[in-house]
Amino acid sequence: MKKTIAIGCDHAGYPYKKSVVSLLRSKGIEVLDFGTDSAESVDYPDFAHPVAEEVESGKTPMGVVMCGSGNGIAMTVNKHPGVRAAICWNEELARLARQHNDANILSIPVRFVSEETALAMVEAFLETDFEGGRHARRVEKIAIKK
Repeated sequence: MKKTIAIGCDHAGYPYKKSVVSLLRSKGIEVLDFGTDSAESVDYPDFAHPVAEEVESGKTPMGVVMCGSGNGIAMTVNKHPGVRAAICWNEELARLARQHNDANILSIPVRFVSEETALAMVEAFLETDFEGGRHARRVEKIAIKK
């Protein structure tokens, strides 16, 4: 089965989106692109929620979201049950987000990382597996149970 990744960004994240999409497609990954498709000012929740809904539903195993700081878009996707988005600014954090936290959405702060670093983080995020073990116990405690 072909791997699918959902991607979304606001106007600040848009400059890196084309490169991230190209990288994913070069790896044979199908991309569900929820926009935006220009540098015109938009509201990041409009593009974050569709990505989170794909991951939350299990239709896609992972997502990538981008905005200026990475914060607003991460806060939005993290409102969805089952989503564990991590804001990362280097490869090591992207690897650790997967290894220790089973993060399923990478949030890239485009105004604070180079395009080269962003692409390296995407690769690290995709190539790293969750370690499980003691980390699984902790991840299980993240969601609020009512």
